[in-house]
Amino acid sequence: MLSLFTAVLVLSAAEPQAPAPAAPSDALDFTAEAKLLFRVVACGDDSPLPAHLDAKVVEAHCKEMRRRYGLYRDTWVKTAMPFIQALKPAGLPTTVVYPFGGGDLVSALTTYPDAKDITTMSLEHAGDPRRIQSVNKKQLADSLSLIRAITSGLLVANDSKTVNLMKGQRGELPGQLSFFLIALAVHGYVPVSLKFVKVNADGSLRYLTKADLDAVEGQTATLLHQKWVSPDFSPAFDNCELVFMKAGGDPKVDARVHHHFPQNLDDDHFGKDTAMQAYLNGKGPVVAMTKAASYLLWRDNFSTIRNWLIAHMQFMVSDSTGIPPKYLKDRGFEQEAFGTFEESFLGANPKHNEDFRALWKKAKPLPFRYGYLDKALHKHMLITRKAGVAPASNAPDAGTK
Repeated sequence: MLSLFTAVLVLSAAEPQAPAPAAPSDALDFTAEAKLLFRVVACGDDSPLPAHLDAKVVEAHCKEMRRRYGLYRDTWVKTAMPFIQALKPAGLPTTVVYPFGGGDLVSALTTYPDAKDITTMSLEHAGDPRRIQSVNKKQLADSLSLIRAITSGLLVANDSKTVNLMKGQRGELPGQLSFFLIALAVHGYVPVSLKFVKVNADGSLRYLTKADLDAVEGQTATLLHQKWVSPDFSPAFDNCELVFMKAGGDPKVDARVHHHFPQNLDDDHFGKDTAMQAYLNGKGPVVAMTKAASYLLWRDNFSTIRNWLIAHMQFMVSDSTGIPPKYLKDRGFEQEAFGTFEESFLGANPKHNEDFRALWKKAKPLPFRYGYLDKALHKHMLITRKAGVAPASNAPDAGTK
């Protein structure tokens, strides 16, 4: 199960955007740490290792990670990516909203390979990238073992368990950042820069400076839910800005940006966070996705994020944890189902289950898993789009329900 209050948002306007606002000269830069984590944790290249990192430990980790990447590409990316792309209307924004997605940037890049600007919101904080610079052999081996454990669900089963996401909030390697860098490695991207940011009241961003870091260095990041695991690093490392591009690209023209913000997305938290809402409102029209989202978009106390999606999205890909038909009535949307759905995987609103069963009576086959299975272990996927907007081409009629 993915994090209970997590969102990934890939955001853009109709015209191509610059990957990120220019950072001031005093902004702290953690690009060296990002590239080292990309090499050691995500196994994204074969660059030489610093002397303090044990090459045998790293190579054993990377051998297993590369095996998983190959399986993930062969069993999911090669099937899901063309299938989903064929369902999309032409001219969609290159902006996605992915609520409750945990560290699932890898699926965001599969679902929306044209995304230019990615923002994730979740209970998880980005994490302190500096510890990789001083980790010893035992710490490295233990930490890489943990990374393999907490990422296995996403790479093997197409979703991440909440308990694994929580484990990534503590230790020598930053869990969320590791998820994001692994996503880049899977899809052939490389990190260009890493900085940390805060959201101003008007929705604009300000960059972490040395003075900002010094002021909170001894503190720990805020726990966003009482049942969650408290992070063991400074709140300076809550929100990251990761700029990336395809390997061999030109950062001046090929760069894309990913922002991550820890957020509790219920109405008592996100609903009152006017700064974060202002940030999102400035992004214009978006496309959206969600999967394995604990049916939070079905609940009354997640109305703010649900209404934000309905007001701003043009197209959405989800499993049954997406937006129920009740909330889309008279809002100008159509829904098209794939696979088979009988009942929600977790206990959830009976009326929404009934509406979804009716919707899935006309479902087309689905050849891959997208997030949760239903309670009877059926694969299923849902497309929600603005009414009257036809896909650019028909989806492949392959696979089984």
